[in-house]
Amino acid sequence: MEPANDVSHTELSVTFQPPLFLERRGWVFEILRREGVHNVLDVGCGEGDLISCLCNPAPWLLAPPPSVLKSLVTSATVQREEIECSKLQAAVAHESYLHPTKVMGLDISATDLAYAIQGTAPRPQSTDSLSVSSIRWEPFEVEIWQGGLQSINPEFVDVECIVSTEVIEHLPENVLQDFAPIMLGAYHPKLLLITTPSYTFNARFTAPDSPASARSGFLDPTGRTNRIFRHHDHKFEWTIEEFTTWCEQVADEWEYEVEVGGVGKPLEKDEWGRDEELGHASQTAAFRRRDGADYAAGRAQRLQQVASLQDVENREQHVLLSAHVHEANEKARQPVSLPEIGDLTKARMIYYRDAVMRLRELWFDDEIAMACGGWIEVFVRAVEGHPDLRLLTTDTEGLTDWEIEVVGEARHDEKVLWRNDVRYEDSDGSTLSSAWTTELESPVPEHPVMGDLEGVKSHWEDSSKDDMVFGDKISPQWPTSTLLPDNWGADEARSWGPAADWGEDVTIPAVDTDAVW
Repeated sequence: MEPANDVSHTELSVTFQPPLFLERRGWVFEILRREGVHNVLDVGCGEGDLISCLCNPAPWLLAPPPSVLKSLVTSATVQREEIECSKLQAAVAHESYLHPTKVMGLDISATDLAYAIQGTAPRPQSTDSLSVSSIRWEPFEVEIWQGGLQSINPEFVDVECIVSTEVIEHLPENVLQDFAPIMLGAYHPKLLLITTPSYTFNARFTAPDSPASARSGFLDPTGRTNRIFRHHDHKFEWTIEEFTTWCEQVADEWEYEVEVGGVGKPLEKDEWGRDEELGHASQTAAFRRRDGADYAAGRAQRLQQVASLQDVENREQHVLLSAHVHEANEKARQPVSLPEIGDLTKARMIYYRDAVMRLRELWFDDEIAMACGGWIEVFVRAVEGHPDLRLLTTDTEGLTDWEIEVVGEARHDEKVLWRNDVRYEDSDGSTLSSAWTTELESPVPEHPVMGDLEGVKSHWEDSSKDDMVFGDKISPQWPTSTLLPDNWGADEARSWGPAADWGEDVTIPAVDTDAVW
């Protein structure tokens, strides 16, 4: 196919959405989530972009043992038909989050590591309902190490997963030869995840008949080829065939399985129809260890035979620059009784002036989350067992799209009137309860939209301390849909007037907070 315009002497426009570095990071996080990885080493961590994302706490703990739920039941708990455990487990699993316990970063650049240290430092814990920090439910450690990957660090042995994105192409030949023996032989992680640029894809930057001068970039600095690379420090860029061959060879040598793939397809369609042929911009490889005593013995024996590692004990050792400890919230795994959680939930809904709220809106009210000890399953059971609350599940798989409704006499507080005969549908398809007011006939309060409120809590990020730290960074933990209860000034139909008026005419059921906390 001939292009419409003569572009043989210019580079073609090639753009990615999301940006290519985010696609690589998304590939890593997806595997970490799927495999339930808790311990990660980032080799070539640079400024700590990836590991600082891993510092974001999960919004809740992994499921509690059944004994915990049984211990929270009291005589005040209403015995209703509970949601099937399988449905609850599936809903929680659908919104899976990473639960890392320890992350380590290694790089040779002290300048870059200074940013990594800063970006992974603990932040103040939430202490009140107006705090902007996210609650951490699990203790978490971060270690930042300086040194070359050709040295063996005993602290890295048996690490669960090693990540090395866009690193191997920077390694000189004498270091590259030690990469697989050290990563797969000495450290033998369960998983090794690597990415590297695809030289095959580079043809996508120019037309098929373009002269070499049309391609901007960097001539192979080693002089081994006449290839044009993407970065001045790249020592090589492999074709799809070259990368696949290397991966399969080292996987077989060190008793691993490997899955080779790629990420990064440009938005623009290639005028010459080469999209399928040229593949992805970044190549990926996921190595999985073959487990068993025989495989382990084979790796150990092979490691002793690697000639290039005979002097490894004389090499410069890694230096630990920083060790951060992120403490868990003191309420973690310390839930109160189910009736107390239910009472608190009802009180918060009355305060928010909404008879139906999404589960996620209430969970990100820190008081409720702390009352549950960080277990969202406890929250679900507390709602199910409360006489004045009803759990409304949906056909969607996500747990946080479920809703909680105030029912019965509790809908008619002394000064707060709900009408339960009408329900409205919000613009996003969710159900909005018929509005209650204080002696108002209109089903929707006629207050102006509040806009931004000073001091109102955001459950996702602190704009003064960008939790993405280094600019364009993706968080693996916090979806943008979990910000504020969407009746807090999000739109006119769900806003409740000036902040100063909130709660003036609301009778909140008594909750013994001293007993709770």
